[in-house]
Amino acid sequence: MNFSWLKRSMPMGLYGRAALILVIPVAVLVVVVSLVFIQRHFEDVTQQLTRGIVLELREAVELIEAEPDLDAGLFAVQPLATTLGFSVRPVTEPQLGDRRVFYDVSGRTVIDTLRDGLPGVQAINLVESSRRVIVQLDTANGPVEASIDRRRASASNPHQFLVLMATIGVLMTGIAFLYLRNQLRPITRLADAAEAFGKGRLVPYKPSGALEVRAAGRAFLDMRARIERQIEQRTLMLSGVSHDLRTPLTRMKLALSMMEDSEDVREMQRDVQDMEGLIDAFLDFARSDQQEDPQLIAPGDIARKVVEWAQRTGGEVDLTVPEEAEEAVHLRGPSVERALSNLVGNALRYGSRAEVSVRMLPRSVVFTVEDDGPGIPEADRERATRPFTRLDAARNQDRGTGVGLGLSIARDIARRHGGTLNLHDSERLGGLRAELVLAR
Repeated sequence: MNFSWLKRSMPMGLYGRAALILVIPVAVLVVVVSLVFIQRHFEDVTQQLTRGIVLELREAVELIEAEPDLDAGLFAVQPLATTLGFSVRPVTEPQLGDRRVFYDVSGRTVIDTLRDGLPGVQAINLVESSRRVIVQLDTANGPVEASIDRRRASASNPHQFLVLMATIGVLMTGIAFLYLRNQLRPITRLADAAEAFGKGRLVPYKPSGALEVRAAGRAFLDMRARIERQIEQRTLMLSGVSHDLRTPLTRMKLALSMMEDSEDVREMQRDVQDMEGLIDAFLDFARSDQQEDPQLIAPGDIARKVVEWAQRTGGEVDLTVPEEAEEAVHLRGPSVERALSNLVGNALRYGSRAEVSVRMLPRSVVFTVEDDGPGIPEADRERATRPFTRLDAARNQDRGTGVGLGLSIARDIARRHGGTLNLHDSERLGGLRAELVLAR
């Protein structure tokens, strides 16, 4: 059987599922106990009590019908009625049908038992007085109305048991939920700390709660510390190597500038420039892991700054910024600007023009960069986002050089914002469409 519909209807949050676990057993218990109690106690006891009333009313009807007229019959039945505790009088306002309130659970049994035992019943009224059972009977001398104490027919106020059961169930469920919430709070704090770390933010966290939750919290702190050390070591290594390489490059540039101008010298100068570009790429890759505090900044301002830079360098770039993109959100401005610059730089390196647009979604910001270049085959897109990967078959390497870090830097920055980098085919320009998705 397919129970996917049941999974979709279940609460997604931990508090909702915990509440469901508490409420369902209590509700089922209350319903089952109430039904069993009503069936075994109220129905059986009510039937026995009402059968006694049936016998009494039969005797009263026989006494009335034994007399020549109704007045004489009522006079003859008075001693019996007084002894048994009920009253009999002529019917003044005939009624049609039986009447009872909806929550009178034992009233149905009273009505059914009276009608089964008394063939002359015309109407039974349990509404006029909650403490009386009023029965209109048809006799040979005319209709009469008998009024009997309700306590003689059934236990009084049977619905109070249901109200009491429901009240106790709700009270105990509330107390249990309050206690369970204190047990769930450390789990939600751990989830918040893990989610924040996934977005590049360090929030204070101290393990608390049950032993298992504390163990998970300590494991998370150890993991976070190891990741931070690894990031710091990689950043220091790349920064140190890139910095140390600039010294010999500077000497090479100085030596080349002092040599006579020739084709060989110009080729060596171009190689030195390419090496400087590679070093800058290494530094960008190292800076992509640096911790930055999010600041309120408009996504449209970031996109305009990057596009203006690209246009000043001679690139043909169009920008589309909707009005809602002018609203400030929490972003790491320098990191986002660096990632978007890499995407625009790649688009202009492998294509002749690019288009940049910004979209504001309920929980994310999407920067889209499209170009008219050769694009990247779908099978190679995952590999293209890995560090130091160059797809010679996919991109035209004659248009520029690179170390294969542009897409990797953009993806790392997106992940540190709780987002991702998506690569698709551009339907508008025919090249690559890169979507930088950042969580708001």
